[in-house]
Amino acid sequence: MACEGRGCRMDAMILAAGTGTRLRPVTNDLPKPLVKVGETPLLEWVATRLIEAGADRLIINIHHHADQIRDFVSSKEGFGVEVKFSLEVVAPLETGGGLTAAAPHFRRSSPFYIHNSDIITKIDLEALYAAHQADEHAVVTLAVGGRESSRYLIFDDLGLCGYGNQRTELRTVVREPAGQPRDLPFAGIHVADPELPDLIQRSGTFSIISAYLHLAREGVRIAPYDIGNALWMEIGNPERLERARAWARRVSRR
Repeated sequence: MACEGRGCRMDAMILAAGTGTRLRPVTNDLPKPLVKVGETPLLEWVATRLIEAGADRLIINIHHHADQIRDFVSSKEGFGVEVKFSLEVVAPLETGGGLTAAAPHFRRSSPFYIHNSDIITKIDLEALYAAHQADEHAVVTLAVGGRESSRYLIFDDLGLCGYGNQRTELRTVVREPAGQPRDLPFAGIHVADPELPDLIQRSGTFSIISAYLHLAREGVRIAPYDIGNALWMEIGNPERLERARAWARRVSRR
């Protein structure tokens, strides 16, 4: 278990408020986190992994078919841990706005996970958490690598320093790089210090990456953690969903 010591309390936030537009029509009447891979909904895949890594409280932001998610979690008895819901009533607040809106649910006693709800992975979450704890200057540690992607984050010797998109030819560097910059795809999993929501100082609808870039410009260290060749699947569209389901069928036959 990554969080050590008697009475250790570890929160984990699952980002589950999106509308799943790219997975339509599957998500017309079903929230994306409840789409099944094998016999298991995505939300359960993610929750189980986080609990195995030490989380004893899950914070789940919800919007699209929110009641279905509440009912599912209730049917699973909260996966055996405490669960708090952060309801985004009018519209999804994106990843950054979702985090700051959910801030009252965090206990602020130790670093916490943030995990996209549409990812199935075999990343060693405890090793990610331990790497964050071992880096005395990092406020956030981001899981990166392990795949090809047109979008990427830019890291240098000090941490995050920019963002790029090959398709649009956008490349933004928010401060002068220290050493040789590296372009790395983000894997949708973070470990953050308890004060992160306070440091962001924003509300409303915004991307967490934009907030990280602002913090990086101000000199806050946001560190990378290379996931290597660990299994990583993002269930973002019908083709990726079918690949994940084919993987689950192969695994079930072993």
